[in-house]
Amino acid sequence: MTQDLIQKRSKGWLPSFISSPTEIGFMAVTFFTGLAIAFLVPVLSLFLSDELKVRPFLVGLFFTVNAVMGVIVGQVIAKYSDRMKKRKALIILCGFAGVIGSVLYAFDRHFLILVSVGVLLMSLCGAMTPQLYALAREYTDAANKAAVTFSTVMRAQFSLAWVIGPPLAFFIAAHFNFTRLFLGVSVLYLLCVFIIFMFLPDIPRQERKSNTEQIHLFQNQPLLLLFISSFLLWTCNSMYLITMPLYISKVLHWPQGWAGWLMGLAAGLEIPVMLIAGRYSLKIGNKHLLLISSAAAICFYIMLLMFDMPIWLFVAQGLNALFIGIIAGIGMTCFQDLMPGYASTLFTNSIRCGGIIAGTLAGVITEWFDFHGVFACAFVLSLLSFIAISRIKSL
Repeated sequence: MTQDLIQKRSKGWLPSFISSPTEIGFMAVTFFTGLAIAFLVPVLSLFLSDELKVRPFLVGLFFTVNAVMGVIVGQVIAKYSDRMKKRKALIILCGFAGVIGSVLYAFDRHFLILVSVGVLLMSLCGAMTPQLYALAREYTDAANKAAVTFSTVMRAQFSLAWVIGPPLAFFIAAHFNFTRLFLGVSVLYLLCVFIIFMFLPDIPRQERKSNTEQIHLFQNQPLLLLFISSFLLWTCNSMYLITMPLYISKVLHWPQGWAGWLMGLAAGLEIPVMLIAGRYSLKIGNKHLLLISSAAAICFYIMLLMFDMPIWLFVAQGLNALFIGIIAGIGMTCFQDLMPGYASTLFTNSIRCGGIIAGTLAGVITEWFDFHGVFACAFVLSLLSFIAISRIKSL
C-alpha cells in the first residue's frame, strides 16, 4: 500500500527512468549517504585540532591512517562481496557501522581510540557507497534499465548533498557542538539503513568468470602518465580539504562557517562542469579537458597563495570546480580509453593513493612551515600533473 502510494505520487515529477519506490530508494540513500559524508569529512580537521587539541602532524596522520584503512577494508569487503549471492545484507551492515562509528565520534575524545576503532568503523561504512552502486548496476541489468543514466543521476544526488552539507555542518559545529553534529550523522546513516531494508531489492548474484589478467601499468607509458596525473590532482584536492578549515579559522580568523560555504559553492559549480565536460568530451577531446583541469588547479592554488580576501576565495571556487568537475566527470572515461576493463580499479586507486599521501604531506608541511606551504606544494603537484598530461600522446 505504501509503495503504491509513493509510486502514484512520483509520477509526473520524476524522470521516466526514476519512477518506482526502488529507484527513489536508491536516490534517497545516495543523497543521505552523501549528506552524512559532507557532514563529517569537511569538519574533521577542525574537530581534531579544536576538540582533541592535537598537533597538525597528528591531524595529517589521522587522514593518512583513514585513507590506508579505507583501502584495506575496501579490498576485503570487495572480495567478500564477490562470494555472496546477495549484497543487500552487506550494505545494511556497512550502514550500521556508520551509525556506531559516528556515535563514537560524538562522545569519545581520545585520539588513539578514534584513529583506530573509529577509523575502522567508518572505513567499513565507506564500503557502503561502492556496494550501493554495484547493487544499482545489478538492479538496472535485471530490470533492463539504462545503467549509465541511472548511475549518473545517483552521482548527481551525491554532489547535491555536498552543496548543502558543508555549510550546514559548519553551522551546527559553530552554533551547537560536534556531539550534535556527529549524532546527526548517525541519524542519517540509520535512515539509510531503514530505506535500504524497506525499498532496495535483494537481487541474486550471477556467477561471473574470474579474470586473472594482470594490469601492466608500468609497461603502458600513456596509462602510467594518466595515473600519475590523476594521483597528483587528487592529492592536491585532499590536501585542500584537510587544511582549508584550519586555514580559515586559525590564520584568517574568519567564522568557521566560511569554509562550509566555500566547499558548498565549489560542489554546486562542479555539477554543471561535470555535465558540460561529459557532453563535449568528444568535441574537445579528453586530453584537452584534462589539461584544462590541471591548468585550473594551477591557477586555483596561485590564487590561494596570493589572495586572502573573502571575495577572491569565493571567486577562486570557480577554478576549483573546473579542476575537480572535469577530473571527476571524465577521469574514469580516460582510463577506460587506455585500459578497458580496469578503469574503475585504476581511477579509484589514484584517488585512494592521493588521500594517503595528502594526509602526511599536509600534516608535515603545516607542522614545519605553514598553510601557505601546503598551497605551494599543491601548486607544484598540479604543475607536474599538467606536464604529465601534456606528454600523453594516445589519449
